[in-house]
Order: sequence, then structure tokens, then C-alpha cells
Amino acid sequence: MQGAILALDQGTTSTRAILFRPPGLRPLAVAQEEFPQHYPAPGWVEHDAEDLWRTALSTLRGALAKAGLAASDVAALGIANQRETVVIWDRATGRPIHNAIVWQDRRTARRCADLRHEGHGEAVSASTGLLIDPYFSATKIAWLLDEVEGARAAAEAGHLAFGTVDSFLLWRLTGGRVHATDATNAARTLLYDIRAGRWDPAMLALFRVPAALLPEVRDCAAEFGHTEPSLLGGAIPIRGIAGDQQAATIGQACFAPGMVKATYGTGCFTLLNTGAQPVRSRNRLLTTIAYQLGGRRTYALEGAIFVAGAAVQWLRDGLGLIRAAEESGTLAARADPARRLYMVPAFVGLGAPHWDAEARGAIFGLTRDSGPADFARAALESVGYQTRDLLEAMHADWAMAGEIPVLRVDGGLAASDWAMRFLADLLDAPVDRPAVRETTALGAAYLAGLQSGLCPEPEGFAAGWQLERRFEPGMPPKAREAAYAGWRDAVRRTLSSPR
Repeated sequence: MQGAILALDQGTTSTRAILFRPPGLRPLAVAQEEFPQHYPAPGWVEHDAEDLWRTALSTLRGALAKAGLAASDVAALGIANQRETVVIWDRATGRPIHNAIVWQDRRTARRCADLRHEGHGEAVSASTGLLIDPYFSATKIAWLLDEVEGARAAAEAGHLAFGTVDSFLLWRLTGGRVHATDATNAARTLLYDIRAGRWDPAMLALFRVPAALLPEVRDCAAEFGHTEPSLLGGAIPIRGIAGDQQAATIGQACFAPGMVKATYGTGCFTLLNTGAQPVRSRNRLLTTIAYQLGGRRTYALEGAIFVAGAAVQWLRDGLGLIRAAEESGTLAARADPARRLYMVPAFVGLGAPHWDAEARGAIFGLTRDSGPADFARAALESVGYQTRDLLEAMHADWAMAGEIPVLRVDGGLAASDWAMRFLADLLDAPVDRPAVRETTALGAAYLAGLQSGLCPEPEGFAAGWQLERRFEPGMPPKAREAAYAGWRDAVRRTLSSPR
């Protein structure tokens, strides 16, 4: 068959490749591999970039093999990636100068605090739509240039290249011929003017990042070169790139202003489409680019939760309470509703709307009879509470948002019926789970298919979006508000300084 679309979804803990059949983008084959996480110091998180490349190439080959297809059967490749993670590599050899510094990493918290104290927050927010926080790329780039011997001089001389993970994989896939990224990834670096659509010289100067490091910024659906023929058995056009959360927004067909989605992976990322005009947050949310097509930017308000599915992983790997993530809902259902524990999973600080890099995880309400079921319930409930925090901030920021009519969900934790029912109860709004849950890969495939002329325009793609299950709210209002009040008190007691 000719015209299959190959999507590469490079995430925080695993890499997967999925083949789709256009125009409806039905999945044909999936390959997935996990890779190691590295924690060289408290609050530090790294990846070996060679692991990212190794698993990317292996899963791309694996998906083709499972489907029995050759490179000549594939019309295009789309890439979605973990955002903000920083890779710097040597242009001559293609080798990274250091491990990738992951978006979760907090090593530059003190530098960010100094920049905020010096009064740079307003200028940074006005240009980039972001807050000064270790989460984003700029201070990670500066750390590498300052800490790796000779790196700054080499960068200024044009010998090094920076990229978020998409850019690094694109470089490798094209044999070093293309150094580019898309607007959604550029918008996560603290270096990109999201209104002007260009790298901001003032931000480059503030964060001490040489312009010679930077990739070219293109639309999400664009021509990004071809894969080196030797890698996959033939040259495949690369025609779509988006950061994973923006790719999921596209995969969920959230093309109309007011539509909102939440992706529950390692963290949780909620995006509200605000249309052609960026909305400035007054509640410590992020203003970002949802997607850019045909040179036209569509914006979003975003809330980032650092720990969602990672809380379930902690139950499994840290405490040994479950053997598989799928067991968490069953265990939670056995908890006594009269014993309410609150888990504030600030393992790497708190994200939106608190942005407290120094906060650390805490559990409130422990009694002598607290047990594994209570811990499982508290972990899953923490995801719902954090999501409500984000949606309430969005409503306060943008009057047009009104009451959220429905929340579209995806990601690994969205498979938990227990967690999704609690989410609907706490939000007092329907929660829709799509038929195709791999929406990040779906969004990347759609971008590549759109650029190839194999997929319809956004309106047509949205018309084909399919619901798998809707979760309706059923919790009494008094119980709902009492539960949420307890959460807010737990967060207040977890913050590193009073707010």
C-alpha cells in the first residue's frame, strides 16, 4: 500500500512509532520501547540522547516490520516530542556534548529566582508567554554552555547546535542536513517571541544563548527534509513536527476556540484553544502557540502539572504497592471513602498555577489504619484536583472560556475509568475519552498527512473525531466542594513559602 503515515512519538519515559492509514488515520502497527532515566543529583533529571535516538530508530523500524511495509509504502513521517528538554550537539560529529537535560529538571532554580528578583519576569512573559522557571529550555542551555568545558566558545564560533528533542532527531534522521524545529517547540524555550514569530534577540541576550546555536523555525505542517535512505530502507519525507502536547491538541481535534484537552502522561498538560489572539494569563498559566499552519498561529492557554502518571509509577516502583499501573484504579476503589488522604505530588516542585520549584511532595490525613488502597486513591485523586486548579485558572483568565462544556482526555492515565470518573465528578463536567487514545502520535500523523495532501483540512479532520466513552459527573455539590477545599488546604501547607 502506498500512502501510509508514520508517526514518531518521543516521550519522557518511552519512544513509540505508529503507522496510520489515511485519510481516517486508523492505526496499523505500533512499536514502543522504554529507556533509562538518570538522576545525577536531587531534582536533576537527564536522558542519554543516544538512547532517544536508538529507541527512535528501533521503533520506526519495528512499526514498519510489524505492518509488513517498506519505506516506499510511507508517504510521510511526523514527529511529536517531549518539550523543553535540551540537547546540544557538535555539528561536525552529531554527538551530544552532555546528557539531555529533561523538562522536569530543576537544577537552574536558583538562576531563575535571581532573574525574577532582578525584575525580568514581565519582559519575558510579554515576549514568550512563559514564566521564568527551570522547566523551560533557556536556563538549561546556559547551564550546559557554562558547565561543559569549552562549550560556550564552541557555540559562539558556530560549532555547536541546540535543539529540543524534535530538532535533534530531525538532524539525525536527515543525516545532519536539516537543523530546524516548529513553532510549538520554539515557543517553549523562553527565547521565542510568540507574537512576532521569531527568535527574540533580547531574550537571547538575557539568557546568554548565542544565536548561532538555534534551529530554523517552520510551520507544524511543512517540509522538513527526508530521512537518510540507509536508516529505514529508503528516503521518507518528514512533513510534520509538533511538541507532544500541541500534537495531542491537534489529535483531539481541538481546533475551535474554547475547546480544551488534557493529556495524562508522566505529567498532565491542559491546553485551551484561544484562537488567533494570545491571551495573557493573570493566574500564572502559560500563553503558548497551539499550532501554526500556513504561517498562521493559533494560541492556547496552558497549564502544566509535573506529576500525574508519575504518581502511579511511584506507587509501583517506589512503594511496591502495585505491580502494574492498571491496578491502581482497582486498588483505589477499595479505599474507605471516610478516610480521605491528600497527596500533593510535588516530587519535582509544583507546576501551574503555583510554580513553586522548591515545594516537595507531601501526604496529609494519615491515620494508623491508612493503607495501600488509601495511597492509590490519593494518587489518582491528586490528578483530578490539579486539573481543576488549571481549569479554574483558565476560566478566570479568559471570559470567553465560560464554563468548560467538556474536557477531552488522552494519555496513559486516561485509561483508568476510576480516575476519569473522579475527574468528571470534581469538575462537574463531562469527560470525553477518544476512540484513538494515542492522540499525540495521531496529531503528528495528521500534520504529516495534511502536508502530503492525504488528510483533510482541520474542519474535516474534526468531523471524523470519534468518542470511545463519556464520563458524566455524579458527585453531590456539597461533597465535591468539601473535597476540593481539603485539597487547596493541603497545597497551601505544601508550598515552600506562604502565598
